[in-house]
Amino acid sequence: MLGEVKICPASLHKDTGMTLFPIVIVMVLYFSSIPIAFALIAASLAYFTFASTGTPPDLILQRFITSASSFPLLAVPFFIMVGEIMNYSGISASLMKMADVLTGHMKGGLAQVNVVLSTLMGGISGSANADAAMQAKILVPEMEKRGYGAAFSTAITAASSAIAPVIPPGINLIIYALIAQVSVAKMFIGGYVPGILMCVALMVAVNIISRRRGYAPVRDRMSSPKDIFLQLKESIWALLLPFGIIMGIRFGVFTPTEAGAIAVLFCTVVGVFFYKQLKWKHIPIILKNTVYSTSAVILIIIAANVFGLYLSWERIPHSLTQILMTFSASPWMMLALINVFLLLMGMFLEGGAVLIIVAPLLVPVMRMMGMDMIHFGLILIVNIMIGGITPPFGSMMFTTCSITKVPVGDFIREVWPFIIALLVVLLVVTYIPSIVLILPNLL
Repeated sequence: MLGEVKICPASLHKDTGMTLFPIVIVMVLYFSSIPIAFALIAASLAYFTFASTGTPPDLILQRFITSASSFPLLAVPFFIMVGEIMNYSGISASLMKMADVLTGHMKGGLAQVNVVLSTLMGGISGSANADAAMQAKILVPEMEKRGYGAAFSTAITAASSAIAPVIPPGINLIIYALIAQVSVAKMFIGGYVPGILMCVALMVAVNIISRRRGYAPVRDRMSSPKDIFLQLKESIWALLLPFGIIMGIRFGVFTPTEAGAIAVLFCTVVGVFFYKQLKWKHIPIILKNTVYSTSAVILIIIAANVFGLYLSWERIPHSLTQILMTFSASPWMMLALINVFLLLMGMFLEGGAVLIIVAPLLVPVMRMMGMDMIHFGLILIVNIMIGGITPPFGSMMFTTCSITKVPVGDFIREVWPFIIALLVVLLVVTYIPSIVLILPNLL
């Protein structure tokens, strides 16, 4: 039986060069434009085939299969489908109108709408790149017509999209919960405060820039209570979804996985019977996009699990803990070092790749140091989202620039105030854990 096989860790028999060779393979393949999932699988197979020859092949194949046999993992395709349904059901348009009513009177009105819409969308779409692509197509052309610079419009669109995966039910929250073996529900509810802080920080930055450049509001005056009420009545179905998910999980009505299925049904009903924009012709497109996106995410998770087997086999997290402890035994100083490390990685690797590669390494380290895993997960996700808008390889940067045709150099000149605003939020999230944990502790 596989459970009776006793194998000594391979690190007892090999030098450091062989131990770290799979990590080198991952980096080389990734920078050679090989998808991160295939890079992780190739590195893992190379290790277990040539370096750890005493490992039974059945054990590796078993890890491939069991990695995909996880009930919480079913939440991923459901929430991806929710985001796809939103694009065709009228929910996105309804949320944009709500954002306009709330913030259209502020300086830089459409830029403020951009930020608030990302926050509202985050609770439903859960994907930074999906949010960035949608707003780059819809809002940026309108912002340019109203006198906003193309580079500024693109920069705030990319920066605000960083909020989406932090607000539940972001896919990264689910992936981290699976890697760290923590409650998906607590990760969900823990994302609200960091997400709202990111929204407020970006709105302040937009206000300062808009006052200097004279970007006018969309509306002449603040919306009246009647206008807000009427728009709230129209948008209530879209706004109820994230609230219903959290409350349903909190009171045990359904699990996070079941919440995904209920969210799909809810969005479908709203799109068909209330907003009346979801048609039969949209179903094949939604299913196709969901299958494509889910396949990519699940393959990455499977690859990360197999790669995690190599990491634990070589006791690399334990070795990393010892190395980091030589710099400082303080968890807070350790967090500063890790934040700098993650920000540097985010400049060169796509955010999802950073999460998949780094989380299995750092979670055991921070757990040994007594760090709360919910708190650390939100630090990690906020950090890699900032990486998504930083050069040279920020994924949201490339997504928005490719759609709006803005040169990356112009984007970089406009985005740095928003990066600074988000870094301030990262410091607050890192060093004031009570702010982050106040809602999860209620569970």
